[in-house]
Amino acid sequence: MQTELLHKDITDLIIKAFYNVYNKLGYGFLEKVYENSMLIELQDLGLECERQKQIEVFYKNKNVGEYFADLIVKDLIIIELKAAENICQEHEAQLTNYLRATNCEVGLLLNFGKTPQFKRKIFKNEFKNNQR
Repeated sequence: MQTELLHKDITDLIIKAFYNVYNKLGYGFLEKVYENSMLIELQDLGLECERQKQIEVFYKNKNVGEYFADLIVKDLIIIELKAAENICQEHEAQLTNYLRATNCEVGLLLNFGKTPQFKRKIFKNEFKNNQR
């Protein structure tokens, strides 16, 4: 039985960056402010990041849309940022769908609300039904 979390070393750094940003900025800013701050913090920690990366979604081998991931770290982890009162099921479903549409297997939902919150999602590639 595997007890180690997938990409734990990287997700630990991301969560550290999240709390660093939260402790400096607090809550109340727009998501874009947190996105820009997270990018700086992650790069300062030595992590390769892309922001607003376009991801295409396919259905029956046809492109049916696209979305833009807030941040992708090392082509392994999708970060979805929120500045909401609380994390809700819709936010979690959104991240799960983002994972479904990519080869990323780990996602972090980071909420810069009154209280900092994060959720970690896993969607293994072996269970994906990629329609490409």
